[in-house]
Amino acid sequence: MRINLLSNKVEYIPARRQISESIFVRVYYEDTDAGGIVYYANYLRFAERGRTELIRSIGELQLNTEIQDKINFVVQKCNVDYYKPARLNDLIEVKTEISLVRGSVIEMFQYIVTEEVMLVKMFVKLVCINLAGKPVRIPKYLQKNFLNLIN
Repeated sequence: MRINLLSNKVEYIPARRQISESIFVRVYYEDTDAGGIVYYANYLRFAERGRTELIRSIGELQLNTEIQDKINFVVQKCNVDYYKPARLNDLIEVKTEISLVRGSVIEMFQYIVTEEVMLVKMFVKLVCINLAGKPVRIPKYLQKNFLNLIN
């Protein structure tokens, strides 16, 4: 997927990477400012929901992962590009695309679109940590599940 900057339209292009998970979110009054435009920080909340659903989609609830392996995934880096605002009552789509799984790191792109118009693009780097907050390798079974999404 890429954005055509002249028309601000989403263009889907074949690539090795694929959209791993996609969710829809309705924009409510609580998500907006007084002008009915989504407050910029709320896009981070929408993206978090997308990442959570991605983990669910591979059959691992984050809570179960935390209990079973005593690990968690935390955001180490997040770069956000804002193109256009979402507005009150819009139905937006949050698309999450895994691009790299290696060691303790998962890298992904997240796209927030409405009616095929790119609103926000994010690059997110997650790190797997133990209960002491130290980076640890992603368990093999989780690595395999994540890698299946990009191969």
